[in-house]
Amino acid sequence: MRVLITGGAGFVGSHLADACLLRGDQVFVLDDLSTGSIDNIEYLKRHPYFHYTIDRVQNARVTAELVDRVDMVYHLAAEVGVRRVIDSPISTIENNVQATEVVFNAAAKKGKRVLFTSTSEVYGLSTDLPYREDGNIVMGAASKGRWSYACSKALDEFLALAYYHERQMPVTVVRLFNTVGPRQTGHYGMVIPSLVQQAMTGKPITVFGDGSQSRCFGFVKDVVKALIALMEKPEAAGQIYNIGGSTELSILQLAQRVKVLTGSESPIVLIPYEDAYESGYEDMPRRVPDTSKLRNLVGFAPTTGIDEIIDSVMRSFVARQERSAQRFVPVSPRHPVRVA
Repeated sequence: MRVLITGGAGFVGSHLADACLLRGDQVFVLDDLSTGSIDNIEYLKRHPYFHYTIDRVQNARVTAELVDRVDMVYHLAAEVGVRRVIDSPISTIENNVQATEVVFNAAAKKGKRVLFTSTSEVYGLSTDLPYREDGNIVMGAASKGRWSYACSKALDEFLALAYYHERQMPVTVVRLFNTVGPRQTGHYGMVIPSLVQQAMTGKPITVFGDGSQSRCFGFVKDVVKALIALMEKPEAAGQIYNIGGSTELSILQLAQRVKVLTGSESPIVLIPYEDAYESGYEDMPRRVPDTSKLRNLVGFAPTTGIDEIIDSVMRSFVARQERSAQRFVPVSPRHPVRVA
């Protein structure tokens, strides 16, 4: 099969590219590197079945050409991270909605299969736990910028299902719950990479709020298996599926686990939300997925525990530090030599 992965140089997208290549697929990646990194796909460049294009998904001509060349599209490209959403709400809304419209329009014209990655954020302030795909979504006030990401992804979901019903485009929507693993960074507020980096560099381990907010973390390789499995099921078209872990953990418990596993002596410090983000910031006390719909269709069952997830992020952080150190080999204090 020939597959296009938008956002393929990102955290999840690069792992998906790995998995598809292992299956023998030809992989085409489209990414503008705004949040992705060329380092994530550097070693894939030598693979004969790997192709990449550095451009924006909103470039309709480029996207249409790539869609024409493949059998199916994984649309992962999006603005990510709470920090980025709060700092750049305009680009969050525009990029998420405009890029998705471009992909859907190109795919619908050619009848190509599409998988669209949404987010657990769309459940908003709902307290109807565990979250089911047919449950109500409860958004916060429009005056709260943090909801712009959730609203833009919810609109993308409505658009996906509209294309399915009106234009018969075979599209599946997945809602990802806190996907974590190697290559993920803490640049945009991702919690486990942030905690691991703080612990391993001797900085205070910061937990926002009182730390009682809880999440279920999904290992990226488990998530990628589910994405591929859904693409192999024609009956998944026109449907929404939750993908996430099954173990609920408070952020304070998570920080304590990171501290133990890293052997860090860093203190755990509680930071008020208004100091971390913005005044009046709202967070969900719990975010727990019901994944029975996915399990019933493809047999999905997370197999990676939180300690193994944290360990993978630790090893990824060390590897990233080593690569960074090797970029410059000092010949003298005044004349570093750059290593390609």
